[in-house]
Formats: sequence, C-alpha cells, structure tokens
Amino acid sequence: MSGHSKWHNIRVKKNASDAKRGKIYTRHARLIEIAARTGGDPTSNTTLRTAIDNAKAENVPNDNIDRAIKKGTGELKGEAMQEVVYEAYGPGGAAFIIACLTDNKNRTLSNVKLVLTKNGGRFAESGSVVWMFERKGLIVASGIPSEKVEEIELELIDVGADDFSFDDGHLEVITAMSKWTAVRNALKSEGFSIESAGLSFIPKDPHLVDEEMMGKIEKLIEALEEDDDVSEVFTNAQ
Repeated sequence: MSGHSKWHNIRVKKNASDAKRGKIYTRHARLIEIAARTGGDPTSNTTLRTAIDNAKAENVPNDNIDRAIKKGTGELKGEAMQEVVYEAYGPGGAAFIIACLTDNKNRTLSNVKLVLTKNGGRFAESGSVVWMFERKGLIVASGIPSEKVEEIELELIDVGADDFSFDDGHLEVITAMSKWTAVRNALKSEGFSIESAGLSFIPKDPHLVDEEMMGKIEKLIEALEEDDDVSEVFTNAQ
C-alpha cells in the first residue's frame, strides 16, 4: 500500500532547512500563542494540546512553551499573532501556498513578495492556486519497522488513514481533516515517535518538472523559509 510520496522531495528539503533551531522554536511558539487564545488549558483545548505536542516533538524548551501560552492568554503582553496564507507561482509554473505567522502583515507581505521576485516567482490571485490542493491531515511518525508496515497501515485504515508513504523507518500518513488526531493517537499508542501532526495542503496532482527546475524551486523554498514569518511552504512540484 505504500507508494511514492508526492510531497516527499519537498519535505526532505524542508527538514534540512529547518535545522535552524531558532526558526523552529519561533514557529512553534507562535502556533501555541494563537492556539492559547481560546483557552490556556491543553486538557480542554485540543488545538493547544496538539501545538504543544508538536513543539515538544522538536525539543522546544518548556520555558518557551509556557511563555507562548501566557502571551496567547494575555498574561504576558505582546503583539497579537495572526495566520495569513498567500498563493503564488514559482519557477516552471509550480503552484505554491505560503503559510505565515506574523504580528505585522504589511512586513510579511513585502518580504514574501521580494523573495518571490528574486527567485523567479510571483503572487497569484486569491483562489487561483488553493484549488489545486486539498486540506488534509498529515502525520509523520518514525521508528517504524519495515516488516510491520503493512500491518500498521491496515490498522490505521480502520481509524481513518487514506494514504501512506514509507521511507527509512518514517511513515507519512494522509487523512481526512477530521481524522488526523485518531491516527496520531493510534501511532502513539503503539509507541512510535510522532515527528509532526496536523493539517497540511496536499497537492491533488503533481506538477512534473525536470531536475534543473526542481533545483530552482528548492532554492525558492529555502529563501522563503529563511523569513521568520513564514511558517510552512507547500508546492505541487515533483
């Protein structure tokens, strides 16, 4: 059942870029802050619980997590964070969705435009790109024995998994929007490590490019992710 992951090549590059530890901490802190606005208790606020779990999976210190929660609940003062999503085209006509977490939309918009212009990209009209993607749950777990993959996949189908990709002990699972928490919990109950879990933009169909063009696309992704306000970058390029 495991097949080639349409997003695998981009995710590999993203993980390399995310080696910048400070960027990781900042992103998770902002997600926690936004989630905490509807309540600072993770036992009753499942969005906050997920944000905390994802932060801990990437070794964000507890002090950073506690401070972000207090900012979200208003206990600590700070500029209000908000989520913004931009649509764009990159080299070779590849579609891009650029998710940002920012306290200054004008700054973020200006920075993203500049990066796109310098790297062969351009902004797209609202709605002209997002239809090429599906909003899905995406869970990445590690420590999966190769001999158990099919058994695990069958169990996950029963709790809502739609598609899989397995590579070197890492299992990527796609689910419907409402099913990702059940799949995450099933993997956790089996003792596997959850590297990330949440909603993602999954391309409906791949936009095939050659190796040279993919190099340009990866350069654009790296440049976008260097901006502190950019949270995640999704593309249909393959």
